[in-house]
Amino acid sequence: MFASIKVMASATAQRINQGYRMWMPTMPLVLLHAEHATESTPAKAVFRVLPKMTKHEVKEYLTKIYDLPVVQVRTQNYLGKRMRILGKRHIAYAKRPDYKKAFVTFDNTLADTGLGSTVPGMNTQGGDKP
Repeated sequence: MFASIKVMASATAQRINQGYRMWMPTMPLVLLHAEHATESTPAKAVFRVLPKMTKHEVKEYLTKIYDLPVVQVRTQNYLGKRMRILGKRHIAYAKRPDYKKAFVTFDNTLADTGLGSTVPGMNTQGGDKP
């Protein structure tokens, strides 16, 4: 009994001594759609995330890893499509995985979402060769 208390006490002391650690989930964030900012509306993006990911995790993920100025995150849950597969002897039922969409609104300081940008020095026209 006393050995288990000693082990638990050393584990908590070990966690405290590790200092500040930034934990980010290893969850995929897939960009589905993005809109550039205009004079009246800020830049927006739509991501496909796992259903267990929360709004706060999406905001922290984008601000800490990509340094993006996130103002608002809205989410929608979607159920996976249910399918019936007809065989010769029986019918098999299948379901695609559930997913969640995160609609992210950025700050007015972010004008361009980076889609359609060109690399300086690269010529997209085939006529001129450097």
